[in-house]
Amino acid sequence: MGRQLVPLTLDNLHQLPERCRQCVFWELDPVGGEEAVRCARGAAEKEAWISTVLLEWGSCGRVVLVDGEPAGFFLYAPAAYVPRAAAFPTSPVSADAVQLMTASLLPRFQGQGIGRVMVQTVAKDVLRRGFRAVEAFGDGRWGRPACVLPAEYLLAVGFKTVRSHPRYPRMRLDLRSTVSWKLDVERALDQLLGAVHKEPMPRPL
Repeated sequence: MGRQLVPLTLDNLHQLPERCRQCVFWELDPVGGEEAVRCARGAAEKEAWISTVLLEWGSCGRVVLVDGEPAGFFLYAPAAYVPRAAAFPTSPVSADAVQLMTASLLPRFQGQGIGRVMVQTVAKDVLRRGFRAVEAFGDGRWGRPACVLPAEYLLAVGFKTVRSHPRYPRMRLDLRSTVSWKLDVERALDQLLGAVHKEPMPRPL
């Protein structure tokens, strides 16, 4: 099974699920987001947001491909580009962190270790850009696919709660303090991105 994580651009935005291409939950403030949905401008606003972040900050996401087929994606950016973050009761995101906004993986690709590698890929990029951590708002009552990631999943891939809340804790993956995590990042990326052949993938880390 060949797996790739390719940077999200305007050229491959169409590989996101349709509902995600039109969703601007994170990209706009609550009032602007509701207005975009009401006026059916979600897709245009999403494209404009990605274009702005690409020009000003660089890559803000990855598309996961399995044997060339889109299997999932994830988005991340500094909180200055994420207006919705300010509306959460546990905001703000720390100045030394990049926010993991959302991620999605099609059901048939789950349970294969891809989700963990998605988080590790964010960590690799964040370290390269000089940030110290990845933060995310978790959903402590998650019950179905949504824009906010399950708090339980974030804990499972190494995040720690830095500000508690019964529904929306703010969680942090501190990168520079854990050498073993950095090594895991490198090893996972070598396994994932270096294996362009069709041999079975190693067991998830």
